[in-house]
Amino acid sequence: MFTPRQTKIDVARYHQMINAGIFRPGERIELIEGEMLDMAPIGSRHAAAVNILNRLLYEAGVHHVAEISVQNSVALGDISEPQPDLLVLRPRADHYRDSVPEPADVLLLIEVSDSTLHYDRTRKLPLYSRFGIAETWIVNLLEGQLEVYREPEPHGYAFRELVDPKSVARPAGLAGVGIAWGALLG
Repeated sequence: MFTPRQTKIDVARYHQMINAGIFRPGERIELIEGEMLDMAPIGSRHAAAVNILNRLLYEAGVHHVAEISVQNSVALGDISEPQPDLLVLRPRADHYRDSVPEPADVLLLIEVSDSTLHYDRTRKLPLYSRFGIAETWIVNLLEGQLEVYREPEPHGYAFRELVDPKSVARPAGLAGVGIAWGALLG
């Protein structure tokens, strides 16, 4: 007796599909644990928060010591390639032209969450932790909070902190950098 099973794809096959032009221009798809997932459209509040965070990182001088990558991929093993809202990456001579960044390249990963908050917390956050992303922030637009996660372990982050909008957030991997993140709440 035959039982149908789901076929998972790997990153190599995913890139073949991208290069073959299978996806429509502007289509937002992420590869998460072998599944291609349609992502929610980016609303104006979400887009503004990403733009403001990008500016805050730049104004804090992050661009002098790292690469700031907006809504680009990070390779997590052979079957996941999410597209977080912001990545702060170790500098590299090719500016990541020759390959997608990997976990060791990531100094800070930021997800801006409104309609995707539950998904970001329950699906993406454990994935980031499992692959050793040193620090992940979830900008929780629904509750006006910044959730900071550090100390990745196989089943989640050991450290979690809520940063008040009136406080400055200090990424552990970026000495001397402070982000007055509350400015993005308007």
